[in-house]
Amino acid sequence: MHAATLSRPDASPAITGALPAPYLLFLGDVTEPGYAKTAFGLRDWAGERCVGELALAGATVTTGLPSLDPAAAAARGARAMVIGVASPGGAIPPTWLDALHEALAAGLDLVSGMHSRLADLPGLPEAAVRHGRRLIDVRVPPAGLTVGTGIRRSGQRLLTVGTDCSLGKKYTALALARTLTARGLDATFRATGQTGIMIAAAGIPIDAVVADFAAGAAELLSPAAPPDHWDVIEGQGSLFHPAYAAVSLALLHGSQPDCFVVCHDPTRTHVLGRETLALPSIEQVIDQTVAMGRLTNPAIRCAGVSLNTGALDAAAATAIIAATAARLGLPAADPLRGGPAFDRLADSCLHAGSATPDSATFSSS
Repeated sequence: MHAATLSRPDASPAITGALPAPYLLFLGDVTEPGYAKTAFGLRDWAGERCVGELALAGATVTTGLPSLDPAAAAARGARAMVIGVASPGGAIPPTWLDALHEALAAGLDLVSGMHSRLADLPGLPEAAVRHGRRLIDVRVPPAGLTVGTGIRRSGQRLLTVGTDCSLGKKYTALALARTLTARGLDATFRATGQTGIMIAAAGIPIDAVVADFAAGAAELLSPAAPPDHWDVIEGQGSLFHPAYAAVSLALLHGSQPDCFVVCHDPTRTHVLGRETLALPSIEQVIDQTVAMGRLTNPAIRCAGVSLNTGALDAAAATAIIAATAARLGLPAADPLRGGPAFDRLADSCLHAGSATPDSATFSSS
């Protein structure tokens, strides 16, 4: 069996190593854009590694990349097919198997961020051996994790949180880390989900960690650092999502953020996948995050709001960004639109972090 696990941190955050690129992005039969966030994330943040997409009959979502079958993708230099879907529960349905086998036969490795393991799928390990290809599961936590300690540690930490799932926590963290680095600051993006790990070649898939050890994994991911170092930590789920609040809380307690940014889609009215559950307000998320986060960092602050305005035109986006900032008295911005509004959000993060008392004296966990 040529299966490989790529997330293996020891005393520091996991270094997965570069995945075999370029990629063919597999969209399965997905019809909800929010469930194709892995494909969109790789397109937007690692576009130079993506040659095309493969969708099955019934799929209505596209990344806009060329539509290629595995053989055509291999002819264009692709080395792997990446499952670009993050469906609820992370299961790989039997209807995808033919496409996965076709990719192996075309000479492509398979990369998955799903909870289902490629090596557990019927006939796939044997096919991988027969074709000399690898099965690479990214959503595998490291061995030897410990429970969280709650002990404060040196360095500055920023966490993205959300009013819901799949609305910009990863994009916001990546954009803020890039902005801080461009300003000459020592900043590191800390990936906590499969897509972020694929982009950064490092991280820990927090939602695959046994619950008792999830806060400890977050501590490991953002270890003690110099006082002026920033860890920008990718958030997961939402404290208000009935399915994923647990991983959100563990990440909040373990990362001990000095500041957080609330991510929100102003066009969304209900929790993703729960049409009977109204979306919480930004104010509710701020209050809940501060209340819960004070357990491990009494000085936690909200630095501002990141709005996903992709469904709005420029004028409407500008208006809602300004209105949100005015209503909350906090900076608001869309990280993909950038501009002065996003610069103000980054400034606020730095101010909130620098306000943390005695950060240099905290001991390592």
